[in-house]
This record gives sequence, structure tokens and C-alpha cells, in this order.
Amino acid sequence: MQTVIKNPNWWRRRTKLERSLLIISGILFVLAAAGFGLWASDFLKAKEDKETPQATALHGDSTTINKVPIGRPPKDKTGAAAEDVCLTQECIHTASTVLRKMKPEVEPCDNFYEFACGTYLEEENIPDDKVSISTFSVISDKLQEQLKDIITAERPETEPKHFRLPNLLYKACMNKTLIETLGPLPITRVAEKLGGWPLLKGDSWNADDTWTWQEQVKKFRTAGFSMDYIIDFSIGVDLQNSTKRLIDLDQSSLALSREYLVKGFNETLVVAYYDYMVDVAVLFGADKELAKKELLSSLEFEIALANISWPNEKRRNSSELYNLRTPMQLQAAYPYVQWVDYMNALLPEGLNVAEDEMINLSVPSFFEDLGKLLAKTPKRVIANYMFWRIHGFSIGFLSEEFRKRQLQYATALSGRQEQEARWKECVDIATGSLGISVGSLYVRKHFHQDSKANALEMVTDIRDVFNDILDEVNWMDDKTKKEAKQKLHSMATHIGYPDEMLDNEKLAQYYAKLDIDPDKYFESFLGMNIFGTDYSFNKLRLPVNKTDWVRHARPAIVNAFYSSLENSIQFPAGILQGHFFNAQRPKYMNFGAIGYVIGHEITHGFDDQGRQFDVKGNLRDWWQPDTQKAYLSKAKCIIEQYGNYTERATGLNLNGINTQGENIADNGGVKESYIAYHRWVEKHGQEPKLPGLDYSPQQMFWISAGQTWCAKYRKESLKMRITTGVHSPSEFRVLGSFSNMKDFAKDFQCPEGSPMNPVHKCEVW
Repeated sequence: MQTVIKNPNWWRRRTKLERSLLIISGILFVLAAAGFGLWASDFLKAKEDKETPQATALHGDSTTINKVPIGRPPKDKTGAAAEDVCLTQECIHTASTVLRKMKPEVEPCDNFYEFACGTYLEEENIPDDKVSISTFSVISDKLQEQLKDIITAERPETEPKHFRLPNLLYKACMNKTLIETLGPLPITRVAEKLGGWPLLKGDSWNADDTWTWQEQVKKFRTAGFSMDYIIDFSIGVDLQNSTKRLIDLDQSSLALSREYLVKGFNETLVVAYYDYMVDVAVLFGADKELAKKELLSSLEFEIALANISWPNEKRRNSSELYNLRTPMQLQAAYPYVQWVDYMNALLPEGLNVAEDEMINLSVPSFFEDLGKLLAKTPKRVIANYMFWRIHGFSIGFLSEEFRKRQLQYATALSGRQEQEARWKECVDIATGSLGISVGSLYVRKHFHQDSKANALEMVTDIRDVFNDILDEVNWMDDKTKKEAKQKLHSMATHIGYPDEMLDNEKLAQYYAKLDIDPDKYFESFLGMNIFGTDYSFNKLRLPVNKTDWVRHARPAIVNAFYSSLENSIQFPAGILQGHFFNAQRPKYMNFGAIGYVIGHEITHGFDDQGRQFDVKGNLRDWWQPDTQKAYLSKAKCIIEQYGNYTERATGLNLNGINTQGENIADNGGVKESYIAYHRWVEKHGQEPKLPGLDYSPQQMFWISAGQTWCAKYRKESLKMRITTGVHSPSEFRVLGSFSNMKDFAKDFQCPEGSPMNPVHKCEVW
């Protein structure tokens, strides 16, 4: 029950927003009053001495952020006015945003994450339809609103098809009346044509005893379902010759993460998954007791698949995942599949496996063990498992009774409390499935070109810093250092979106073979799966174009990427806004945010996985033995540092091995961006402070960087992130990297031995 305060005082009656505005107003009044006094003093002094030079802007660019219209305080040793404060609208807004997240009473040298994000953590609530909130999600929510306006706009028949497709898919998704009327029919009609779910068909299933899992996979491929439930089949880039593609065979794609399945029924999520399987089968008409019995066998089969799969820790060494075989070698070693026939059936029409085809077998031990597992598992068990997977996949497209049960399972898995608004789901479906079309419409309406030029300039500055770091490291021999520099300076940069996205002819050509029926939601989605798979697989014989616009044509996303095969960094339009970038605020805020991200992505080229690839994006060991040994020792320090962190809410230790790549990138990224900002100040002069924030520009850099990772997670989601993810939880992305930074300790004057300035620090770059 809510407590009601009787006759609250005037301050308590103000809303949170009103209080924030009043505080800012008070700050501005004090500054204005001080400014007036200084102006009067200066005016009188000017009358006495007309030769005194007037103050100039603190740095030389054309923006107005540093033009402070109030008096001239005494200058510090750098020549900058020590008490200059930026009072532009954008600076005031930025200050307000920063203050709302901070908890300044926390000692920054004890816990900088609490200092930078403490109030955010206390006052922000995770909406019931979300598993977390963060600096990223705030921008994503705004982006989602913008995309809604774009996708829901009615487009006449005269408009190109590629711009009408997102609206058609959105309408199909939003047609709840039709979806409720159809109930389970969309999947049950398709499943029946594919042979039917044994659990539902009873003894009539496979009456002629001709069923094989290979033939079932072929049928799934034709219908638009995944073909990866037993063996993952894809077309990938040849890791040792990244100008060519090849067929890649890998371990099964599982419905629940391997890390959970291998624990069996000792893991609560495995129990929740089993209950979900049974309940869904019952909704489709199965007898509950029969479902419990038959699906238990299917789940045991999936657990067995998990047990013969490699864990993520073993998959970080790309050389271990590169094992070329010819079709003849495959057939001799693993005779339980007719490999040439199987692969030809999965490739698009017109493509066939050649006798001398080189096929990559990612995990040979998996294929050895798979043969034994398949031989001892009844066909009905395997078929039940495969049909469970396509029925499980279909739930989101069906009526509310199915979706309610799916939500219960999602709650156990991630903590999500309710379904998100239907329009949000449908916008996400349209954006995810038709990202190039939606992205093209988005950048035409919302992208500011100055963001691209600014970001490109920062990339150049931060790349130069990394170059100098390579010069300075004393553990690297000259030969390896030379190759590292070649790789660094050859790294391609993709910012915003490719120009081809504005070329309607190219868009029309890309989407020529895709059609969507707004009255057939599920069928249209399966059609998109076939379209996407055919597009990808048809590239098998084509040379790899590393600057192919289609590979960089999803700008409506708040993220950034490094590709080791392309040796490229990518910053989509969606991240060049909000907290991450604004041309009208002090540069320390941008260097702390998007600069940190840029440094992070560049450093990925030299993390434990990126370093395995050379300047051309080929898997090659270009490190001299002693240098490699020194690198691994430094990486081990990071592994142990993060592996010793315990997350309080879950009681789980972080996985230092699986998160090492991201942790190395965080540490390198924030260091590089800090140095780049320092050089910017040397060139342009010291920047003013923000109103109400009595912190130096250097301290504000760290606050901006720290607030990049302000986030709250549901406990279930956090458990999953720690157990299966490659990113450390946000708290440790700040504490881990900042505590390794000598410049951070210097800027906040942290005593040696304090939590944020430990005596023993880790440093790779």
C-alpha cells in the first residue's frame, strides 16, 4: 500500500522533473550572478586599460559549445580558464543527464561504478516487458519509436516493392484477429506435409519405416525451417584464404544453451525447459502422460548432443575449428550420412558439391560421437525432437494461449514479466527481417551527416594512439610489431551506412525474389528464411567482396562491430547519437563514449581471437614465439582478474576465459580514447566544465565512459549472461578496466592500494 504524506512541504510536492529543473535553474542563477559581477569588474577595468586583450574561445572549432558568455576567471597552468562553465542548451541538457545517473557521495576510488551510476541503479525500474535497461536500451527505445513511424506509414502501390515490404510484414504481425482465428493451424498444416510430429500422430507415424533424419532435414530446408538441429550446415569464409567461401559443418544448434543442458535435471532451467516442451505439446493436442514420456527421451537426446559438443572456452582458438576434408574423406570417416547427396539437397538449385570440394569440419570429435549417438537412438525419439524444435520455433507466430505459455518459460529463463506491446514486437520483426529496407528509410530521415565526419576523425585519432602504443610496448619483437602496424593501418572503417543503401535500383535487385502476404504471417516468415538462406548459399562459388555493401547495410541498430575476416570496424548509424555522440557538447563526453567504443572495436583486432588473423583477414600465426608467449601471459592476467570477480545478486563468478576478448578490448579501448582526448586538448585547449558538475574535463571523460555501462538486469538474465555470454556484466566492465588505468587513478587522486588503484594491474595494450 502506498504511503500518503499529509500536507507535504512545498519541495515534496514538486515532481522529480520539476526538482531537477529547479536545481539547474538555481545553478544557472548563481553562475549568472557571478558572471554579472565579473562582467561589471571587467567593464570598469577595461575603461582603465583599453590595451588588455579580450578572452578567446577555448578551442578552435566552429561549434559554440565552448563560447562562454560570462566573465573571465583566472587561468590555470594550461592557460585555460579554471572555472569556465559551458552554458549552451546542449551542455545544460548533458549535465542534467549525467547528474541524474551519478551518486556523487560515493567515493570514486572505492567503487567508480556506484559513483557514476549509483542513482540510476537505485531509481530506474526495469519495465515488466524487458529483461534489462541500460544506456544502450534508452537509445534503442527511441530508435524503435522512429522505426515505428517509418514502418507503419502507408505506402502506395506506386512505391518500390522494397519499401512496401516492411509495412506488409508489420500488418501481418499486427493482425491478431486472424492469428487468433487460425490458432495452431499455421504450423500444424506445414508439419503434416513434412510427415507429422510422431507424438501427435501416434502409431500411424512412419508406418512404412522409411523415415530418416537426413530426409527430414532436407524437407525442413525446403519449407524454410532450420537445418541445424542435428548438424549445423552453413556457407562460411575460408579462414585461411578469406577471399574464398566453403561449406562449413559444425555441432548442433541447441534450443537451450549447452552450459545448462550438460547439467541435466540438476539445473532448474532444464526442468523449466522440459515442462515447457510438455505443456506446448499438450496445447497442440498431445496426451500429457504420453508427452512426458516421449519428450523426456527427446530431451535426453538433446542433452546427449550438448555433451558431445565443445564448450565455448574450447571454441576461442580458431585453428582448432579449421579442419578441411574432401567429400570422400568425410564419407570414409563418417559413413552414417550420404554426404554428397545430403549437402547437394541443402544447397540452392544449380549448386553441387564437387569431388575436390574442401569442406570445413569445425569439431571432428563431435562427428565421431554423433555417429554413435544416432546409431543407439530410436528414429521416433530423433523425429520427436526435430518436430518439437519446429513447433517451438512457431510459438511466437501463433495465438495467445501458446504465447502465454511461452512467456512463462521466458520468465524462468530471463525474468521477463510480461509480453512487450504487440507493436514493438512487430517493429522488431520487420526491422530484423528486412533490415536493409528499413535501414534505408531510416537513414534518409534521421541520420546526420556531420556524425560520420566527426566519427571518422575520432577513428583516425584513436588509431594513431594505438600505433604509438605498439611503438612503446617492450614485449613485442620488431617483426611482429611491423605486421601489427600493417594490420592496424589496413583496418577498414564503415561508419553510418553504405552509400548503396540510397540506390533504389540496388535495393530493388536485392529484394526482387521476396514477397510477403499480409494474410499469411507464418508462411511469409518461412519464405523470408528461404530467401535469406538462398542468398547466403548462392555466394559459395563467388569471390568474397570484403566491402560488399550488403554486409554493412543494417544501420538501425545500437551496436558496433569488428570483423576479423574483413579486418574492419563498423559503427552503424544507430549508435552515433544519444549518450554516445553529440557534436554540440564538450569533446570529453564524446571521447568517453563513442571514442571508448571506437577504441574497443580497434582493439578487438588484437584480442585473443582477433590476433589470430593477419592483415588480410586470414587465419595465420604471424606472432614470433617469444612475443606470443608474452601476450598470453598478459592475457592470463586479464583472465584471472575478471575470473575472480563475483557478481553479488547471483553469487556467480565471471568466466574469465569466455569474456577475455571483450575485457581486453574494454581495457585497450578506454586507454586509447583517453590518450586521444589528451592530445586533442593539447591541440585545441582545455574545455569548460558542465554546470553543476565540479569535475575537471579529464574526470568527466571517465564519468562519460563509466556511464556508458549504466545498466540494471533481472537476476535471471544476469545469470544467463554470466553463464553463456562473452561480455562481463556492466559493473565489471567499469571496475575491471578503470582499476587498471594509471591515468584514472591520477585524475581522481586514488591512493595506491585503494579498490580503484590496486598495486597489481593488468595491461595487454
